Amino acid sequence: MAVNLTDLSLPQLEGLKTQLDQEIEFLTSSIGQLKVVQTKYVEAKDSMNVLNKNNKGKELLVPLTSSMYVPGTLNDVEHVLVDVGTGYYVEKNVGETKAFFKRKIDFLTKQIEKIQPALQEKHAMKQAVIEVMNVKIQQLQQSQQASQMVGPTKA
Repeated sequence: MAVNLTDLSLPQLEGLKTQLDQEIEFLTSSIGQLKVVQTKYVEAKDSMNVLNKNNKGKELLVPLTSSMYVPGTLNDVEHVLVDVGTGYYVEKNVGETKAFFKRKIDFLTKQIEKIQPALQEKHAMKQAVIEVMNVKIQQLQQSQQASQMVGPTKA
């Protein structure tokens, strides 16, 4: 059901603009969150390049928390434990792990590409609402000015 924006009153247009603002904020936030997760997968995939035979036996820092590390030695350069979600870890070789991260990155890219047009459509709708609101405000001001000029004059 399509609604002609010019048929809506100023308060209705204001309500529609507020709703569109909320939807735009939600979609923008969703894209931001997807991009954060996507970046983590890209970094994880890139870090797989450290696992090669030349680095076997080398010392490295193992994170215990985001700000605390302990020294360690890289013994197995062919297998890693991958967090596949909800606390489950699966042992995979380097090739399988890279493929896993690539699938995740591709999936997130597709999700972002699905949301992007909806966000652009909401922005366009909001702009149309603002334009109609401005026209209605201008008409209201003109009619008020006209009624003041036509109003009673005292001699």
